[in-house]
Amino acid sequence: MSFFTLRRGNAPVILSIPHAGTEIPDEFSGLFVSDWLARKDADWHLPALYSFAATMDATIIAAHISRSVIDLNRDPSGVSLYPGQATTGLCPTETFDGEPLYKSTPPDEAEIARRRETYFVPYHAALRAEIERIHVLHGRAVLYDCHSIRSRIRRLFDGELPQFNIGTNSGQSCAPTLQAQVERACAASGFSYTVNGRFKGGWITRHYGDPARNIHAIQMELGCRGYMQEPDPVTPETWPAPLQTPAPILSTLETILKGLCA
Repeated sequence: MSFFTLRRGNAPVILSIPHAGTEIPDEFSGLFVSDWLARKDADWHLPALYSFAATMDATIIAAHISRSVIDLNRDPSGVSLYPGQATTGLCPTETFDGEPLYKSTPPDEAEIARRRETYFVPYHAALRAEIERIHVLHGRAVLYDCHSIRSRIRRLFDGELPQFNIGTNSGQSCAPTLQAQVERACAASGFSYTVNGRFKGGWITRHYGDPARNIHAIQMELGCRGYMQEPDPVTPETWPAPLQTPAPILSTLETILKGLCA
């Protein structure tokens, strides 16, 4: 069974959801301190939250595998995306809160290379193929990389993260007009937002965005509080919380994607 799902559409927008997966293949059974820790930092509920995109005929590629096994949004060379700041790597060894993930020895270079070939390479081959397919259809393509994170993680950022965090690699991964379009939708929502703040876009946004070819990449990092109750403290009994229906931020997300599809 594939570790990701691909829904092909014909609209000019491709949604990538690399971090919502919670599956831990049997070969990794017993390696992690706990399965809950290995799933703790997932981008919970995003396939369900963005399910409306199918009605817009968007392409959607979503990973099922836990990011603790392999992070599909990190530089495959292992280079940090945020030098000098706390972050997690291609094969994370700790949670966002700094908790060790492995019971004993974390993966060595050979194991990291194996996971990269097994999971990272196929996901990105599929993503690249869809970007090129849509680009041929429309002469342009918009890659919308979907993410979410708990609103308060002291190790990663101070205070409460804005609700909407737009990342365009400091304006390098998409046209200014598209960035402004998404920003206007967030501003009209009444929720807090920022552009190229703590999260400027991960490897997917930085790698695929090529405005000169009319291929635009935007990362949207959501504070989880916009679609689920965030407990304090986060424990195996309280996390993840259920998806709120309808989510408070749903109409804004619909406005954003409708605009990008136009």
